[in-house]
Amino acid sequence: MSFLFAQPEMLGAAATDLASIGSAISTANAAAAAATTRVLAAGADEVSAAVAALFSGHAQTYQALSTQAAAFHQQIVQTLTSTAGAYASAEAANVEQQLLGAINAPTMALLGRPLIGHGADGAPGTGQAGGAGGILYGNGGNGGSGATGQAGGAGGAAGLIGHGGAGGLGGTGASGGAGGAGGWLWGNGGAGGNGGVGVAGDPGGVGGAGGAGGAAGLWGSGGSGGTGGQGGVGGGKSGDGGTGGIGGAGGGGGWLHGDGGAGGHGGQGGTGVSSGGNGGAGGTGGDGRGLSGSGGAGGRGGQTGVGGKVGENNFGGAGGAGGTGGLIGNGGAGGNGGQGAISGAGGAGGNAWLIGDGGAGGNGGDIRGQGGGAGGAGGAGGQLIGNGGTGGAGGTVTSPNGLGGAGGAGGSAGLIGHGGTGGAGGHSAQGPDGNGGIGGAGGAGGNGGQLYGTGGTGGTGGKGGDGFGVFGKGGAGGTGGRGGAAGLIGDAGTGGTGGKGGTAGEDGTGGNGGTGGNGGAAVLIGKGGGGGAGGNGGAGNDGTPGNGGGGGVGGTGGTLFGQPGQPGPPGQPGPA
Repeated sequence: MSFLFAQPEMLGAAATDLASIGSAISTANAAAAAATTRVLAAGADEVSAAVAALFSGHAQTYQALSTQAAAFHQQIVQTLTSTAGAYASAEAANVEQQLLGAINAPTMALLGRPLIGHGADGAPGTGQAGGAGGILYGNGGNGGSGATGQAGGAGGAAGLIGHGGAGGLGGTGASGGAGGAGGWLWGNGGAGGNGGVGVAGDPGGVGGAGGAGGAAGLWGSGGSGGTGGQGGVGGGKSGDGGTGGIGGAGGGGGWLHGDGGAGGHGGQGGTGVSSGGNGGAGGTGGDGRGLSGSGGAGGRGGQTGVGGKVGENNFGGAGGAGGTGGLIGNGGAGGNGGQGAISGAGGAGGNAWLIGDGGAGGNGGDIRGQGGGAGGAGGAGGQLIGNGGTGGAGGTVTSPNGLGGAGGAGGSAGLIGHGGTGGAGGHSAQGPDGNGGIGGAGGAGGNGGQLYGTGGTGGTGGKGGDGFGVFGKGGAGGTGGRGGAAGLIGDAGTGGTGGKGGTAGEDGTGGNGGTGGNGGAAVLIGKGGGGGAGGNGGAGNDGTPGNGGGGGVGGTGGTLFGQPGQPGPPGQPGPA
């Protein structure tokens, strides 16, 4: 076979020459047009007029043909010019590939890894790991998905500069692959792969865990954890649904700067013939680790699967804890708990390290059953400067006699800072029949800094559920949370207000209001916290009204200087 060789420089020069020729011809045609297309007759006779018309007609025809030829000539010039550019681009790309090949050849031979370039992706269905990125520059390849029962492939690591590859999806019932590490100098960690769905059976299989996020190097953020797989479907005559997979942990942030990755969400429980599966727990957020950077947020807990004969009577997954902040940085927020017959608790907020605020606690899961999830505790503030995180709210319930979830405690400060506010207790909603449930207790306020800082306010108690039907009783309101203690210098926190009692059903008894939380104590200089107000009683609905809750006790003042806190006012009894 013969080959055609092209020189882009010669093609470009030919195009330039042709353009010059075309320009010269066009100039000559324009100069001759005036003298040849309008020839005057030599005399007034008919012969002279006919001769002049003949020459003028020939000239006009020539000019028309010249115009068409010029357009065709211009097309040839454009074709040559574009062809020269295409050959030049191809030649440059070929040179680049040859240059990269020459540069990468020694490291490929010695280490099996290029110096510059991205890693190859793992093949789908093999669980193959992604290839490593170039030693100097390049992203890691993504991991391949796993076959049935096979974990997803890990993402490839970057070299000096680049991002880690994402982990592969886990096969049926198997874990997702871990995310690849970010570049040593700069780059983010790869995301963890999602877990595979659990195997269907009697009972259904557990969903695969999400893969962990990859860690960053010197500068960059950690990768997020993968989501846990859904639990397998329960089969047979009474098969329960499988438990959802656990969410993957977030990757750590860079050692110099970077936030931790978010934890993966827990997988949902599988659908069951008898009962649904439990939700999977959320993954923990990655730590800030380095000089500066915040912790990653915890993953949300998975909700329970749908049940058949028994219903949805299992547990929602707990929310993942937030990651710890870096030397300077905030703690990550805790994940919310998953819904269920007994809902999952919210994850605790991450602690700050030296300077920074603690993360907020996650909210407890709302429920369709007997118990709302407790709110997660707020994270502690930095050991030097920083405020405590707010506690998460307790979950709300919707069933008769159900208990609202307790609010999470506020986080305490370190040396200087304010305590976090306690989370509110969960409300207990009206049930379909019978008595209302009890509201959840409010969380305690966090303590102020050891040297200076105010205590956090206690959380409000949850409302009691309303009674339903004749003689249905309203539920009691939740107790308010205790106020946080002050530091050496500072005012203590106020106690939380008690929750309102639920309204009675027809001719029933209203729920009593919750007791207010006690005020926190001051230490050396500062005021004691006031007691929280008692909750109001629930209406009797032509029956007996509920009593108001008692007010909280005021906290003691500072031993050197400071007034004690005032007691909280009692709640009002409900109307008849």
